[in-house]
Amino acid sequence: MRFHGYFRSSSSYRCRIAFNLKGLEYEFVPVHLVRGGGEQRSEAYRALNPQGLVPTLEVGGQALTQSPAILEWLEEAHPEPALLPRDPMERAAVRAFCAVIACEIHPLQNLRVLQYLGGEFAQEQSGKEAWCQRWIGDGLAACEALLANRPASAFAFGDAPGMAEVYLMPQVYSAQRFKVDMSAMPRLNAIVAACEALPAFAQAHPAQQPDAE
Repeated sequence: MRFHGYFRSSSSYRCRIAFNLKGLEYEFVPVHLVRGGGEQRSEAYRALNPQGLVPTLEVGGQALTQSPAILEWLEEAHPEPALLPRDPMERAAVRAFCAVIACEIHPLQNLRVLQYLGGEFAQEQSGKEAWCQRWIGDGLAACEALLANRPASAFAFGDAPGMAEVYLMPQVYSAQRFKVDMSAMPRLNAIVAACEALPAFAQAHPAQQPDAE
């Protein structure tokens, strides 16, 4: 497997966690999203991923794009250890939690949006941070609420980390970058602390990647 990603990309970070949890090795191909106008915009990379986004996973002579699709493929092709529960309702609950992050938070704080806010609306860093604080804060508050009435457990949906944590930890990293106040989210903070103690998450952290800056 050849994995094209960027150290600070939340979508790439998700996949790294999943690779680690499943004990899978891969060849990493860095794609710098800023240098030279963004390597993801090059003709060579667009031939691989027409959207010009990261991540891209090359496997079996094919290229998989979009982190949710890559993660679902990983779960189906390498089912152990499982990142989704077997019960259909629980699987749906996990997917709903993940969708809050992937569909409602992440699109509003990714690099393209922040560059547009700066270029088209002349927003300085403080304005971008205020934007991110609003949308990341609202989304994570929703995640906290989704877990509020669940039975006590070490992780979001049980006693082992799974797909919920795969999505949550990169989003919390972004929340920290943009100074989002998470003090009123005790359940999420407890899950974050539990994940930070595990090598699979520590090794996937952006600061530990070979392309980190």
